[in-house]
Amino acid sequence: MICMHKFGFIIHPIETSDVTRKYGFMKKIPEGLIKQVTKIMPPQEVSKITGVKSPYGETEGWFLAVPLVSDQMLSLPADAVTKKIIKAGRIAEDLGAEIIGLGAMTSVVGDAGYTVAKNLDIAVTTGNSYTVAMAMEGTEKAAWIMGKELEGCNAVVVGATGSIGRVCAELMAGRVNNLTLVSRNVGKLRNFAGELKEKTGVRAEVTDDVHEALRDADVIITVTSAVDTVIEPVDLKPGAVVCDVARPRDVSREVVEVRDDVLVIEGGVVRVPGDVNFNFNFGFPPKMSYACMAETMALAMEGRIENFSLGRELKADKVREIYDICKKHGFKLAGLRSFEKEVTKEQIGRIKENATKKIKNYHA
Repeated sequence: MICMHKFGFIIHPIETSDVTRKYGFMKKIPEGLIKQVTKIMPPQEVSKITGVKSPYGETEGWFLAVPLVSDQMLSLPADAVTKKIIKAGRIAEDLGAEIIGLGAMTSVVGDAGYTVAKNLDIAVTTGNSYTVAMAMEGTEKAAWIMGKELEGCNAVVVGATGSIGRVCAELMAGRVNNLTLVSRNVGKLRNFAGELKEKTGVRAEVTDDVHEALRDADVIITVTSAVDTVIEPVDLKPGAVVCDVARPRDVSREVVEVRDDVLVIEGGVVRVPGDVNFNFNFGFPPKMSYACMAETMALAMEGRIENFSLGRELKADKVREIYDICKKHGFKLAGLRSFEKEVTKEQIGRIKENATKKIKNYHA
């Protein structure tokens, strides 16, 4: 008989609208007051997750919420936010979880999971390794559908000094025609570019000017921890493919509204094996999750009750390892999605057609 290991996954509201969607009586309350309320609200159990199953294992778990919106996660003292995350982890412990995943901004606060892990008696993962794996797979698939081979592409990684951005850049290096790294901290960026050159032999360009970097980019992976959007409609050339891994999003919604010649996809949308029921609406169709959630579930199914993806330096071998574990259990890329909606073949066909028409005039 297979021993079932259970998991927890910590979430938080991205914006105040997520709070008012759950607590309807707050809809008429000013945003500032809502944030004052969320600041003092304790972590809480949100729902039980059931039905995650493959021929090789099964699991169940819980969503736990830290009720702070994204900008609070970054603006409030890191120690105070970390304490709330630890309290959510202890709720998971009491429920019977053996491993917990850190979702959205809870994975970047403070030291990216190390302090949380030290203060809990259960294993902790950020889920970032599988997030990278799915971002790479989704980007390559989207580029191929758009008629692009990575080997001929100019690629840009925005947020390249972050934990996800660094390993995305490492995995992208050597596979593309030209690689540009973007970050606000040019000093850290140059140091990383030097490390990347030593490790891969690839000399990447570096800049803190995201708009300039994107002008001639064919493929973009963006994964900053910015609260506001960093990519606007004017930044992209016709036919560009953008994989937005960040939450909150790096790509302005206006891009998909006014640019019918570029393809924007969400990074890391995964189909979960089994008859899964999350018992909570986080904006995805049934049986789909973020890759970071999937990593937590897959580790539980595999019986890998250990700290897996922690800190700001992910390893490429960890990315490959979790990819294999998830593949074994039947987790897989859930097609291409953009702003909570499926991207159909018909839509991609129209984007390709529009891009072909506009590219002729782009460099004129």
